[in-house]
Amino acid sequence: MRVSKQQAEANRAHIVETSAKLFREKGYNGIGVADLMAQAGFTAGGFYKNFASKTDLMVEATALCFEQSRQTNTTLDKEAFITQYLSPKHRDNTGNGCVFAALSHDAARQEDSVKTLFENGLETFIQSIGANNAAEREQNIALFAQMVGAITLARSCPENSPLADEILTACLHQILGEEKSSESSVTDEE
Repeated sequence: MRVSKQQAEANRAHIVETSAKLFREKGYNGIGVADLMAQAGFTAGGFYKNFASKTDLMVEATALCFEQSRQTNTTLDKEAFITQYLSPKHRDNTGNGCVFAALSHDAARQEDSVKTLFENGLETFIQSIGANNAAEREQNIALFAQMVGAITLARSCPENSPLADEILTACLHQILGEEKSSESSVTDEE
């Protein structure tokens, strides 16, 4: 039975949304096309009616992840974002969490189309934090690298690991301590 153009577009969007979550949970290479399609409620045979390759799906799903993160994080100030990011809730919610923490290591092994998407996503994120000069930009890059590293390391520990919690807490204290002392020194200089 033939589906309408509108239904075909809705099906494709559902496959992309399902894949965005599953790629973050399992990695790009941790799940095959047949399993992705089954999780989305379709047969594997329908995949190539929607996508030219798995890489094409990876690009679309990752772009969706970036868009979802952008929409979620625009309402938070910097300190609230850091606190939310370095939380056990974020650590434990891989499927809906940060695409950088979930997939950067996989993206490094993918085609340039995926790597370019990550580069652009990272640049957009760095600019969204705001920097008035090169030194602030450098600080924001280092800050985000530390945050992604903290989540990645915490996720590599077994569930309910005290060390996983300690990693998040240590980084949160170190970053917010730096943020506050950096703000104090600006205030002190004025």
